[in-house]
Amino acid sequence: MSQLILVATPLGNMGDISPRAIEALTRAGLVCCEDTRRTGLLLHNLGIKATLMRVDEHTEHNSIPRVLDALNEGRDVCLVTDAGTPGISDPGSRLVRAAIDSSHIVSAIPGPAALIMALVISGLPTERFIFDGFLERSGQERSRHIEELSRQRRTVILYEAPHRIQRTLDDLALACGPERLVALCRELTKIHEEVWRGTLAEAVEHFATTEPQGEFVIVLQGAPDSPPATAQDIDRLLTIELGRGLSTKDAATTVATSLGISRKVAYERAVYLSKTDAK
Repeated sequence: MSQLILVATPLGNMGDISPRAIEALTRAGLVCCEDTRRTGLLLHNLGIKATLMRVDEHTEHNSIPRVLDALNEGRDVCLVTDAGTPGISDPGSRLVRAAIDSSHIVSAIPGPAALIMALVISGLPTERFIFDGFLERSGQERSRHIEELSRQRRTVILYEAPHRIQRTLDDLALACGPERLVALCRELTKIHEEVWRGTLAEAVEHFATTEPQGEFVIVLQGAPDSPPATAQDIDRLLTIELGRGLSTKDAATTVATSLGISRKVAYERAVYLSKTDAK
């Protein structure tokens, strides 16, 4: 039975492609890619002849139905990206969804992924992390996004273009504080691979005088854990909320959410404070 196979390709070092990936690309009836020239060069270097189809945000309206037709005809279809694992920060996920919705088998041949490589060599915690792709280029949505990330306690991974890296570092330093740790990775697996590590303040200073080249993977330290709420913190916020006219239940819910404490504890204190004020 035919299947859609997501095939990871090298980030830059041809030695990273797997024998399974080569076999799948050789046998595929169709290879879908972002850039037929780049993928064509990759296949040429591997000695593979294949039919290529461009699938990206500009062509997917027409190309996805054609891919489904190929699968219906019994041909295996490989999906690749320009570099790394397809379906991450590219339109590949929509093709995968369409294939699944049409009851086709979807499989993957694992391999290079820039975000994972950057994470594991960053020196920052790897137990819990989030990947947020590219930030918005401008506007309030970008500001809100960065503010949200500044409070994220997990390690954050972002992609950024070289001509925007300075502004992004400036914005992150402003939102997260200058002492937040960061690793900036570029040209991964290539001759000029570079991993820069330091604080956001140091990163801003470094790239103010160093011309950035190549796409960056930003690995940002998560926000520090907040100190546990004290009894004084709880009473102070409850007094404010009760003073605004909230019921003991609503005041307790608001404060519990704000401080990350038990609603039961907050409610018991709210009741106590209400009775004390009533005397």
